[in-house]
Amino acid sequence: MTYLIPKKQDMWFLPLGGSGEIGMNLNLYGHDGKWLMVDMGINFNDKHGIDVITPDPSFIEDHKEDLVGLVVTHAHEDHIGAIPHLWPYLECPIYATPFTAEIIKRKLAEKPWGKDVPIHIIQLNTKFSLSPFDLEFIHLTHSTLEPNALAITTPLGTVLHSGDWKIDPSPMLGQSTCEKRLKQLGDGEIMALVCDSTNAFNEGSSGSEEDVYNNLLKVVESESQNRVVIGCFASNVARIYTACKIAEKVGRRVCLVGRSMLNMVSAAKETGYLKDLPNTIDERTAMDLPRDKVMFILTGSQGEDRAALSRISNKRHPGVQLDAHDLIIFSSRVIPGNEKSIGALHNRLLKMGCRLVVASNDDIHVSGHPAKQELKQMYEWIRPLALIPTHGEYRHMKEQADWAKKCGIKKTYIPENGLVVNLTPGNVGLVDQVEVGRLGVDGNGLIAMDSNVVRDRERLGTNGSVFATVFYNKNGELTRPPIINIMGIIDDKDEHAEIISELEPIIRSQVRSSYSSKSDCHKTVESALRQYMRRTFEKRPLTCIHLVKES
Repeated sequence: MTYLIPKKQDMWFLPLGGSGEIGMNLNLYGHDGKWLMVDMGINFNDKHGIDVITPDPSFIEDHKEDLVGLVVTHAHEDHIGAIPHLWPYLECPIYATPFTAEIIKRKLAEKPWGKDVPIHIIQLNTKFSLSPFDLEFIHLTHSTLEPNALAITTPLGTVLHSGDWKIDPSPMLGQSTCEKRLKQLGDGEIMALVCDSTNAFNEGSSGSEEDVYNNLLKVVESESQNRVVIGCFASNVARIYTACKIAEKVGRRVCLVGRSMLNMVSAAKETGYLKDLPNTIDERTAMDLPRDKVMFILTGSQGEDRAALSRISNKRHPGVQLDAHDLIIFSSRVIPGNEKSIGALHNRLLKMGCRLVVASNDDIHVSGHPAKQELKQMYEWIRPLALIPTHGEYRHMKEQADWAKKCGIKKTYIPENGLVVNLTPGNVGLVDQVEVGRLGVDGNGLIAMDSNVVRDRERLGTNGSVFATVFYNKNGELTRPPIINIMGIIDDKDEHAEIISELEPIIRSQVRSSYSSKSDCHKTVESALRQYMRRTFEKRPLTCIHLVKES
């Protein structure tokens, strides 16, 4: 892979993941021979036995001595989830604010090498240096604790990497957006704003968590006889806090369900948050309480098979069971791609007799990403010379680029994963391109998503397989009937036997014509089997031939 070395006169932006897609954020900034990494995230997958996908860091892995460190903007999986999988290949120090650092430590504790990772805790709104980069965390608001923009300064000027953000004037938990510092940066010169594009199509503003509190309170107050269940993202600690305060107000005890949710709440408490969180109860105590005196807050709002709400809906949860008329509130958005699993979850819950309230019908969820009015406000605060949209599909990034131009930003550039973008004033644009890829977390290892392993699994899943062991002698004669296994194509045993009887003379003929060369014999038998399966079943199965020459 071609390696590029930024010079003193260069300030480069190179996304290896997260541009042209939502998720898998992994960004590099290059200057004066060094690279700075910002975030290391994952995306989720439901094919070929691979649940998690990460960006491929090969570009920087081979030159990790030039990587000054990994700076993490916040604790969402699409920004930190790849650290347990990719860190051993990079072995760089990690820098994060207290809550994010605590979440990373907990993730790494599951690895035998986890304690070897140098994690440096940076306080909120603090400056620090990783030469040749001078850095500063600037607190914003989002749907988890301690979301940060990162100001990256070199002798060439300052770039602001927004991370995920919104403008929430009334956050229920944590600090509000550091408007004063953003304006101060704007009074200087911001070369470029590299900015979240997720909600670029949305007019107006994203809304406040305070609004969620008021609307969610009305829904909960309307239920006076049955259990209330709130499904939300485990990482949305503010939403968990909101729900707990509502439960306290209406006289319900709270039971938190789901390992990831309990872990997030524990990490928040460990780092000084949730000091006034009402005491929660365990599942057994909650199930013993009158139905109108309990609220469950749990994971699984996206229909994830192993999460609490799905297990409850399948009656596989060991501690929580729901009854007819219990009220289930989905206080989260539908992540694109999850529509089918969420629909199936809703169907199962409705069949149980539960009643559902979803965020699309009631104002019980607000996004953690900026709508157009918030983007405009950020542009006005920092007045960047250029806008580089990221964190979105191409359509989202194009929409933000167009909006930025309408708001008076003259220069925009839409990046793609693997494109090296120059950010210096007057020269914003493409420098070069590097190879990028995707890695799948497969068991305890990583495999390339374009590898033969994945292709074979796809082929097995869609076309089935044929395995044949052929026994022959030095004269090219079969010494015994071939052993043929056909999988994923036919189910009837009689038909299976009939197919094998038809294949045996075909195999005999092919062996007789090519037995003098084992490789030729292998090819002809394999080709004949493939032709037969294609002609008979219109399938292209994975075909494996094992030749055994007997004396």
